Amino acid sequence: MAPPSCHLRRAAAVLLPGVALMLASCGGDRRGALPVALAGDDSAFQTAALRPTPAAQVLRAATVEGLVGFDAQGRVVPAIAERWIVTDDGLSYIFRLRDGTWPDGTAIDAPSVAAALRRAQKALAGTALGLDLAPIDEIRVMTDRVVEVDLSAPLPDLLTLLAQPELGLPRARIGSGPLGLRREGLVARLSPIPPERRGLPAQDGFSRSVRPLRVEVESMSVAAQRFNDGLVDVALGGTIDSLPLAGTTMLSRGNVQLDPVMGLFGLQVVRAQGFLADPLRREALALAIDRDGLVGAFAIGGWSGTTRLVSPEVPDSDGSVGERWVGTTLDQRRALARQRVMAWLATGQGAPRLRVAAPDGPGTRLALAHLAADFATIGVTLERVDASASADLRLVDSVARYTRAAWFLNQVACPVSPAGCSPQGDALAAQARAERDPQARMALLAQAETAVTAANSFIPIARPLRWSLVRSRVTGFSPNPWGWHPLPPLTIVPK
Repeated sequence: MAPPSCHLRRAAAVLLPGVALMLASCGGDRRGALPVALAGDDSAFQTAALRPTPAAQVLRAATVEGLVGFDAQGRVVPAIAERWIVTDDGLSYIFRLRDGTWPDGTAIDAPSVAAALRRAQKALAGTALGLDLAPIDEIRVMTDRVVEVDLSAPLPDLLTLLAQPELGLPRARIGSGPLGLRREGLVARLSPIPPERRGLPAQDGFSRSVRPLRVEVESMSVAAQRFNDGLVDVALGGTIDSLPLAGTTMLSRGNVQLDPVMGLFGLQVVRAQGFLADPLRREALALAIDRDGLVGAFAIGGWSGTTRLVSPEVPDSDGSVGERWVGTTLDQRRALARQRVMAWLATGQGAPRLRVAAPDGPGTRLALAHLAADFATIGVTLERVDASASADLRLVDSVARYTRAAWFLNQVACPVSPAGCSPQGDALAAQARAERDPQARMALLAQAETAVTAANSFIPIARPLRWSLVRSRVTGFSPNPWGWHPLPPLTIVPK
């Protein structure tokens, strides 16, 4: 039940709707918990899943520490490892573990941590994240509190990868914190675990310096409404699918926080059959898209379309790969695409009708309406089906876990997404992973991107968008390049 003062403020809002926006949040409960909404559903609590949902990643990261973690700004910080060094050749990372205990009371030691890390790596085999971790050659126990990770080739983003929620290291399927979770239906009550219960030195005044979180798991449409009604102070998990909701809150622009992410937003070929069996016909779809018109419909400053698979902002780009079809107008591109559709029809095949698996939020409906109109100009019909239904295409909206070309290439690699993939591109990417000379590696990555792009198994549209709603008085939140926000910083009580 809400505090009495909250009821009075709600009554005032009913009688005087115009003052509703000036009211302070009614979301805090009598235990001082910060009210947070997290976009998701029941799968948010399946934190041990091989491919956890974004909401499950947030809850897992809060309750299952890895060697390292992220702070609010997305920077790598110590967790189970209290410090580390990297050898000069970049081929070994040596971690010194903290002096603490697992939830069952046994000491955190190098053998148990190394075993947990090996299990995590093995479980991720065959996934894109597993490919990211492929350069890990050996995980060795050096002393009782020192673990060494040896690489077959330099992996500058190893720490960022080890901070991913899937690399959290449970003991007997139980996480070591830093937060404890108690589930109540679709509500997660998260409380900071006192240091002494984690095998760490006690901290004076710890209970006064932190607060619990009350995390409601719900759709972003409900989360945005509850934020607008003053019932939660933070709403996390906004995507392009829900982006139009940010405008319906009627709140100041300062409450909408956009993350500076890079990644993939576009169409992935799921069935390379029929019309989609040929790379040039798949390219016809890419040629037909009016990216400026689609992006402009969302009215987000600084957001622009792209025809590239790999973001041009990655530091390991040699600059040799640019946007496609430069100097060609949209009308010229569509004319070429129509020729390929007409050639398909001339073989006696019916007009192409393609199903795209996608969510059904307002942002997706807006994007698909533009795509359907674009494809109609070349004689192709596009039909949305449920995200879990059988389809020819899938709308991809993924944020990069690290800012290197390898992440993009691994998302569309044959083991991860076989339909229409490029074995040649995979082979070049594998050569790049093993190459130790930076210039040679960049050249191989550029060749790999060119080969994968020519396969047209993925049709880029733009970079992803991630957004949150956050009241100005909330501390512990910051936009970051990964598009999801650690919960532990939100528990720190502002001084």
